[in-house]
Order: sequence, then C-alpha cells, then structure tokens
Amino acid sequence: IPWAATPERGVYRSTDGGKSWEKVLFVDDDTGVSFLSMDMTNPDVLYAAMWDHRREPWNIRSGGPGSGLYKTTDGGDSWQKLTNGLPELMGNTGISVSRANPDRVWAMIEAVEGGVYRSDDAGETWQYVNDDHGIRDRGWYYTHIFADPVDEDTVYVLAASMVKSTDGGETFEGIRTPHGDNHDLWINPRNNQWMVQSNDGGANVSYNGGKTWSTQANQPTAQFYRVNVDNVFPYQLYAGQQDNSTVRIPSRTLENGISTQHFRAVAGGESAHIDFDPDNPVLVYGTSLLGSIVELNLETEERRNIEPHPYFAGFRPGRELRYRFNWNAPVLVSRHDPKVLYHASNVVLKSTDRGHAWDPISPDLTRNDPSKQGTTGGPIMIEGAGGEHYGTIMYLAESPHDANTLWSGSDDGLVFVTRDGGTNWDNVTPRGMPEAQVNAIDISPHDPATAYIAVTRYKFNDFTPMIYKTSNYGRSWTRIVDGIGEEAFTRVVREDPAVRGLLYAGTEAGVYVSFDDGDHWQSLQLNLPMVPITDLRVHGNDLVAATQGRSFWILDGITPLHQLGDVDTGDAMHLFRPQDAYRLDNSGWWPQQAENPPDGAVFHYTLAEKIEANDGSLVLEVLGDNGAVIRRFSNEAAAEDESGFVKGVIGEPPAPPLETEAGMNRYVWNLRTEPYTETSDTIRYVSTRPWRIAPGPYRVRLTLNGESVTETFNVISDPRRGPIPAEQWRHQQQLLSELGNMVNEIHESTNHMRSVVEEIQGVLALVATRSGYADIRSGGQELIDRINAWEIHVPQPDLPNGVEDRIAFPSRLLSTQVLHVMRAMDQDPPVTRGSEIRTEELRAQWADLKSDMLQILDVDLREFNAMLSAEEIPNITRR
Repeated sequence: IPWAATPERGVYRSTDGGKSWEKVLFVDDDTGVSFLSMDMTNPDVLYAAMWDHRREPWNIRSGGPGSGLYKTTDGGDSWQKLTNGLPELMGNTGISVSRANPDRVWAMIEAVEGGVYRSDDAGETWQYVNDDHGIRDRGWYYTHIFADPVDEDTVYVLAASMVKSTDGGETFEGIRTPHGDNHDLWINPRNNQWMVQSNDGGANVSYNGGKTWSTQANQPTAQFYRVNVDNVFPYQLYAGQQDNSTVRIPSRTLENGISTQHFRAVAGGESAHIDFDPDNPVLVYGTSLLGSIVELNLETEERRNIEPHPYFAGFRPGRELRYRFNWNAPVLVSRHDPKVLYHASNVVLKSTDRGHAWDPISPDLTRNDPSKQGTTGGPIMIEGAGGEHYGTIMYLAESPHDANTLWSGSDDGLVFVTRDGGTNWDNVTPRGMPEAQVNAIDISPHDPATAYIAVTRYKFNDFTPMIYKTSNYGRSWTRIVDGIGEEAFTRVVREDPAVRGLLYAGTEAGVYVSFDDGDHWQSLQLNLPMVPITDLRVHGNDLVAATQGRSFWILDGITPLHQLGDVDTGDAMHLFRPQDAYRLDNSGWWPQQAENPPDGAVFHYTLAEKIEANDGSLVLEVLGDNGAVIRRFSNEAAAEDESGFVKGVIGEPPAPPLETEAGMNRYVWNLRTEPYTETSDTIRYVSTRPWRIAPGPYRVRLTLNGESVTETFNVISDPRRGPIPAEQWRHQQQLLSELGNMVNEIHESTNHMRSVVEEIQGVLALVATRSGYADIRSGGQELIDRINAWEIHVPQPDLPNGVEDRIAFPSRLLSTQVLHVMRAMDQDPPVTRGSEIRTEELRAQWADLKSDMLQILDVDLREFNAMLSAEEIPNITRR
C-alpha cells in the first residue's frame, strides 16, 4: 500500500502453504518490499529489496533511510543489511539472483549514483557497473532487473524500453517489445529463449530470446478512466485507455462479434475525458495529461489543438501554473447547445466557438492549498508527468434540465454548483466530508434538484465507500452506502433514466445496484470479473461499464431491473415485459472477437420453485398479432438418435430447453420460425435455418402447468435502413411462408416415399425365396426404381459426406434450391425480381414433381397393392 505509513509493511513467510503467515523482516512503517529474489540452489537464501516510499495525491516520494538490500541465509529467521559498495541513499530497487551462478547477484537501484550494480560474492560486496540514464529513468516507476537463468553474464533491464547485456552489465543493447513501459519478465529456466514479458499494453511471448513477440491484440486488458456513449445505432463507446490510445468501438456489429477491425482511436490521450454531440458525433473532444485538449473531425480527420493556455506544465509546480489540470481533466459538450464546450482546470472554462477562445466562468473551485502544489518527486528524482497536479476540478456535470446549472467536483474534496451559467457558484460540499477526490457527479434525470456524487479517499489509505445524495441542489446531503463492501471504494454512481431511484454504483470491487434510491445496495456482479469499475453509463436498456484492466463490459437488457417492483414473490412465475428486439442482418467473422448482444428477442421470467427438467410443464410461445403460434419452446431437451447425436436440422441447432431454476431465468429467441421437417440428405449445399419474422408487434406467452401469462413486445428493423413500406414486408413474408411450406412438403414427401421403399423392400424380402411371386418381385423392384428416379430430383440421396463435396457434385436437391432463394429473400425488402422469378420456377418444378409422386402413389402403388391383396399380403401404406 503506497498511500500511508503502515506497520503491515515487510517480508512475510508461510511454512504451511499459505494458510498462515508471520512477518520476518520489518524496517519501519514507511518501508515496504519492492522485490524478492531467491537462490534457487538453496531456498534458505533470499534477498529482499526494501523501499522507503510514499505516494500522496499531490506528491510521489521514492527513497529514504529505510531503503536498502537485505539477505537471509536461514529462511528468514535473521537478516543482514547489505551495504558494501551500495549507495547510501536508495529508492526503488530490483534484485535478481543468477540461476547459472548463485554467487552472482544483480541489482537495479534508484539513487543519485543509480543504475546496475553487481555482486560476484553473493552480496558481500558490490560493484557499480552501469550508470546509463537511458535505462534508469523514472526510478520509482520501473527499476526492474532479471538475470538470465542460463548465462551468468546475461542480464535484462526493463524500463520505458527493454535492454539486454551479455557482458556482465557493462553495455546494453535494446530489445524491441510490442509496447513501452515494461514492468515484468519471466524466462524459462530450462530454455532462455522462451520468455513472457509484460508492459502497460499487455503481455507477450517470445520463443527466440526477444527477437520477435506474440501479439497483444488478443487480450481485453484495457484500463479505462471513463466511458461515454453516443446515440447512433448501434451506439458506440468512447474512452481513453491508460498508456495507450483513445478508443471508439461499437456496442454491436453485423458480424459474429466485435473485434479489432471495429476499433478506432479518437481525440485525446491515455487519460482522456471524451465528449461530443451524442446525436451527431462527428466533432469529438478529448483531453489528456498536462492540460492537452483536442478536437477531432471524424469526417475529415482534421485535428485541432484547442488548449486554453498552451503551456508545457511538465515538471512545473502547480502553484506556478495559470491553470492546474487534472491528469483526467474533464471536457463537456453541452447537451442543450452542442456548440458550447466546457473544460475544467482549477476553474471552469467555457467556449462558444469550438475552443478557439476560452473564458473562465468560475473562481478557483478547489481548496487551492499552495503547500500541495509544489515540485513533485524526490528526494532522488523529480516526477513531472502531471499525475500529481493537485487542487484541480476532477468532474464537471451539466444539468439535463437546465443549461445554466453546472456542478463541479474537485480532487481535494469540494463540490460547487451554479444555477446562473457561472455568474455565481455555491460551495455545497457535504458537511463533514473530509478531503477526498470527487470522482463523479450524476444529476438525476427525473428531478433537477437531485444529484449524486461518488467520492474516493483511497489515496489517503481510506477505502470506505462514499456516495452522497442531495435533493435540494446540495443544501443538504445523505450518505447512501448501506450494503456496499466496507473496502469497495466508489468511483461512480448513476441513476437509471427509466426508473427513478434505480441506482448503479461502480466500485473497486465490482458493480452494485440499489432499488430504493441508495437506501440499500446489493451486488450486480453476475458474470462480470471481480475488477475495479471506473465508470458506468446507462444507455437505453443497457448498463455500460469501464474497468481498470478488463476493458469494457455491457449488461445487455436491464429491463427486468426496471420491472422488479412489479414482481409478486408469491406467484409461481412472472414474465417480464421484453424490450424491443432488433431484426439485423448479421454475417461475417473476425478473430479475437468480443461478444455481441444477444441476436433476437430476450425473454426474462422468474420461477418461485425449480422445475424438474424435461417434463414439458413449462412452455414459452411466441405469437403473431393474429394469435397464431410462431415458435414454441419448452423445458424438454431435444431428442437424441440411436448414435447419441442430438436430432435437428443441420444449420439450425435444436433449441435448448427453457431454464427452470428458481429465481430469474432468461431465454433468447433468434426471431426465426419453427424448424423444418427433418430428413436426411437435404443439407449438402445451404443452411436449413428457418426464415426470420418481419418487424411488428408480437406476444410472448409463458405457461406453467396450464396457467399462462402474456406480455407484448415489438420487433424493430435496423434503424439505419430507413422506413420500409408494410406492404413490402407482407409480400416478403407471404413468399417466405409459401417457400417454407414447400420445404416441409418436399421433406415430408421424401420421408413418405422412403418409407414406401422400406415397406416394399420388406415385402420383397418376405417373398424372395418363395416360388410363384415373380410378378410381385418384379413389380416391387420397378416401383422402387421409379421412386428412386423421382427422389434423385428431390432430396438427391447418396451424396458423399465430405465438407467440400458440394463443389464436386452437381446440386439437384429441390429443397436446396428452395432454401437458396429463401436465403436470398430473407433480408430487408423489397424482394428482388430475380427472387420472384425463381419462386415461380420452383412452384412449377415442385408441382411437376408432386404430380409425378401422386402418379406413383395413386396409380403405381395402387396397382402393386392390388397384386399384394390378391396374394393376401398386407398392403403398402399410402399416407
């Protein structure tokens, strides 16, 4: 813990596999452990690098009397401080024992005389072998060293870059890594060409000693400060990611998932606040460290630097600056007038001309303590990246109800509000709230006087959650944290625009939800990794989360949370009103995909008790506006054939059974009609997925043991396509229905004709060895031949099963031809003339084949049955 002096600092030892621990090395309350390294030939020999360090919101101190190197030779019972040849004043230190020669120990030391030190006598004496500033910059942040396990003269140092020495540390050469800011390295002890290296961009693997590395594009490890969303369809997420680019990425795609091809960088830098007109996100504004702010035109790619006071503030004390900007400085595009921009330093700045000119509209809205605005770093090195500029505005919020009402929150714990566009500001900081970071402000979308603030004090070593609510513009506040974990400090709180008092909180330990305006909270973690939540946004029926290390997550479809107040826990079941479903044309594939939202309609329901699976007592049906059942699901699992494979038409997997757990359950319908009648040899060329229903109103009915509940919902076409006349949808659905019925007829006819063949073969087997049945044998075989000749033009039997056989064999399957035109037609109307012409051809073709089938069944089969009757042999079934 870097934030405070604590007696818990030190080296701990466990002798029972981690069940219990004892502290075996303690220096003082300010000194912790930066690195441990063991002699791998003798586990009782351990080296500890101790670091006298404190990180405060306004300063980083690295180094002091507690820093140093220690060694134990008895497993930690006693320790010796190593000093011979080492600097007197030390800061952060890395240490590494060579596996190739345990007497050789390497140290990378932050000091005035800092750099690489080497001991060749197991730490008794040290020599200073390299003082290159290029490998020891920002000592508190890096200072990592790793001995090669095979060659005692080879050593690696990690900092902004990665370097390697093969001559005992005298000289180093660079190793290119996929990303800068390198922090850790593992080298396979049996093969030093195999490495895993980590940096601020992720992790990567090398099998050739660092000559080449694996990609980092396969890791959803982004660390986001904030998240913003626009109102286009599908809506897009925007954020700045730590030590990487900014991000814009859609919430869903028409491919099978969301991948790197959908990502683009936008305005701002790693620590960006990003904002725009959500209805027309062409001009994107993004901030970055040291007061940087940029406008990006996404149509022209023009970037404009619009800093209010272009002054390089790196390494400068805050008290010398005209404007003190937070590392994560806010920018805000007015929702009442997108030509108006707000930017915040220690004062609020306003522009009405896209950042050409800025005017302060507030006094200093921080504590403005000069003692916390000095040069940061020390006592060895200065830290000037700007992360410790203090006494800054951390968050700025504009009321959705009134353009003249603005709220500000500072990183030193003050909250101000103006209701006259900045002429007058009132300090409305909650009474008794200590110095803290006001990380987020949320103004209620339901009440202009109600606001919520999320406050953090982790930088003061205080991890308690702090959320406050006001209902009178800040004149009084109530702390609302009951139910949130005692160390789950909070970074954000949001109220749901659809339901007053439905709140979401992002904490260090995940997401929480309150249904009673913050009086009580409960976890909303679900499948979300246990990860710090840095920001939340409610967008429509989705909850969007930015995380610190696990990228973006979206909880799709939070409508059940909106309706929980309607649930009677005494009911055997409850069906939630579904949110509207989008009918989209999804296709395509890309590697390393994130998951799209569910494709189709999502149904949520609760059950008072768990239902036994596979008894058919729970049924869910989708009905059209005429009451006809379009699709039916139950809690019965799909049947299996004798081989153990689940039955179902290839191309449309069998629908899974309904969930039957006590409590909340979910089921997703892909908007497709019932599967076709099954038959073999019908899916060689195209998918047999049923067609999708048209946009419009629908009903869903849930039935449990004969008792039913019904809700309504809508299916919506892709909003980007524009309106499509209802007549075009009706025409398309009529043709698809006709063709779907044709597929069923073809398959049912095929199944029947094959059953006729099987029965005839049974008769022929019966009379095969009997005399006097020559006419039956010849007549039966002629009938089988006629059916086989007919079948060649319908399901095309006996086609080999190779994946690419469709290339080598001509397609004569009639159902394949029907399904092919259905696939072409199953898109947004109008139906093409080509599809209409092909439908007419298929009608005629099936009519001819059906006529041939009826000739076989009504004439040829009748004649054959007459022959059987004459011999008192049971007739072949004519269904």
